[in-house]
Amino acid sequence: MPGLPEDFDRVLCVVAHPDDVEYGTAAAVARWTAAGKQVVYAMATSGEAGIDTVPPAKAGPLREAEELASAGAVGVREVEFFHHRDGRLTESLDLRSDIARAIRQHRPHLVVTTNHHDTWGPGTWNSADHRALGRTVLDAVADAANRWIFPELGHEGFAPWKGVRRVVVANSTSPTHVVDITDTVEAGIAALALHEEYFRALDPDVPVRRQAEKVYEQVVRRDAPGWEGRSVLAVELALTL
Repeated sequence: MPGLPEDFDRVLCVVAHPDDVEYGTAAAVARWTAAGKQVVYAMATSGEAGIDTVPPAKAGPLREAEELASAGAVGVREVEFFHHRDGRLTESLDLRSDIARAIRQHRPHLVVTTNHHDTWGPGTWNSADHRALGRTVLDAVADAANRWIFPELGHEGFAPWKGVRRVVVANSTSPTHVVDITDTVEAGIAALALHEEYFRALDPDVPVRRQAEKVYEQVVRRDAPGWEGRSVLAVELALTL
């Protein structure tokens, strides 16, 4: 697979939950911020339904705080939370509008989201939130460029933005390109490990750092043809504009 073109200066990562970016994509983000590119995160929810032992009212702020720390660890200084209900995302006009607003505000050249396909692979169903969020991102890129679909965004001061060149889906089951993260794998693992309370709840018997390492053992490819000896993150180039 070819390398993802890096002819961009601004990136917007739009995902459903805190920690979605950290499942591999954060290592690519670390590469981009080290190269001087501006990266902003937008989270549709606060992940408040993600910890079984912690009520949503407490889990939401906790997970937002962990995400802010995690983003900062890879050079991201701005994180937005739309505060849609965790576990109840739909391909709604409200979600489309929120994402279109973020695109108009931050004016990215590259938009990154996570797997919106039905599965993570054979026998592993993807969550409703991921499916709805990713599909809505693809629609919202066009919405952000069209002044008439959400005219209220213009009234708020957010002019249409037609500058998105590509939309990339990380953790996709249909990858087309790779990002070389050889030098930033460690940064990605460290960022994921900052979701401490979340991982402790997932498996209290395995150290958080080890859980993060296991994730990266699954998502990082070290045998991609043409990239032998390098660590790469496979992504799907979903839209080229």
